[in-house]
Amino acid sequence: MLKGKTVAVVVPAYNEESQIGMVIESMPEFVDRIVIVNDKSKDNTAKVVEKYIKEDKNPVTKLNHVKSVKPNRYNYADQVVEKMAKEEISRYTPFDVFNKDPKKSRIILINHLKNGSVGASIATGYKWCADNNVDCTAVMAGDGQMDPGELESICMPVLDGKVDYVKGNRLKHRSASLIIPRIRFFGNSILSLLTKIASGYWQVSDTQTGYTAISLEALRGIHLYDIYKSYGCPNDILVKLNIANFAIREVPIKPVYNVGEKSKMKVFKVIPRVSWLLFKLFWKRLYKKYLFRDFHPLFLLYHLSILLLVLDIPYAWAALVDLFGGTRISTNSLIAFIFLSIIGFQSIFFAMWMDMMDNDKLQR
Repeated sequence: MLKGKTVAVVVPAYNEESQIGMVIESMPEFVDRIVIVNDKSKDNTAKVVEKYIKEDKNPVTKLNHVKSVKPNRYNYADQVVEKMAKEEISRYTPFDVFNKDPKKSRIILINHLKNGSVGASIATGYKWCADNNVDCTAVMAGDGQMDPGELESICMPVLDGKVDYVKGNRLKHRSASLIIPRIRFFGNSILSLLTKIASGYWQVSDTQTGYTAISLEALRGIHLYDIYKSYGCPNDILVKLNIANFAIREVPIKPVYNVGEKSKMKVFKVIPRVSWLLFKLFWKRLYKKYLFRDFHPLFLLYHLSILLLVLDIPYAWAALVDLFGGTRISTNSLIAFIFLSIIGFQSIFFAMWMDMMDNDKLQR
């Protein structure tokens, strides 16, 4: 425990038999539960974890497990939430909990019955922690690429009640440009820029790191089963948190490489896929947050800018054809092109500025 509050670490693991032992052994003592989600590995990841469970002699903190709702005239809403939680289980990747009595184990092993990818593993781990009222839930990779010595700094802002979500930021470390592989640095930069626009968290700079911590309130405030199942899950979680108006913070961490990890991510496949995801998430956030929940003028400005810039395309094309064709540019086409371009870009810049101002309070 930290500051009298419970802490769990979700560890998504796929084919990590050589690394998972290092992750378990290096876990700080204040961690009350190590929730390892084995994503139907093809190697002996599960057997390695099972051995650690059987040999573990660490004291086990008692968790404040969720109690069933006893119906009365005032708690119908709570009854509905409880019913929803039971019905939603079918929307998660099917899983089994290995531990016969999880209440007596510090290491929890959850085995996916089919491969669901990293996002699905995090969602499963998050659900277990939410169901067991864990105050702060962190995520660490199963390949040992995250320094356990930095876990406390990741969790403390959540435990202090200052924010609901903390992300590690590797880019603030002075060695980032030297240690992080160039292709990953390039991919991270592109996706981070797009994520700023899509999520509304304009000050976030290292969106792709998975070293995070989240509060119990935030876990219950988003649809965990709906977390994007593949490598776009950190971006998807940010959008979900922004729609629900949760505050976040970035904490500097060091980039860790060459500890025996084997990357399973193909950058040039991930970038187009996640970019398309972010495009869809941007519109989802815009409609949910700034139309259905609470109207804001930036909703109209974003739409106006898109409309004007689309209408501007034929005039821009006509002007280019005249220019390169050696003929005199049509005055009407030129005036329309200039007018639509100025108003269109002015609208989108004003919309972005309003977006930044409205979400500034959510980044601390």
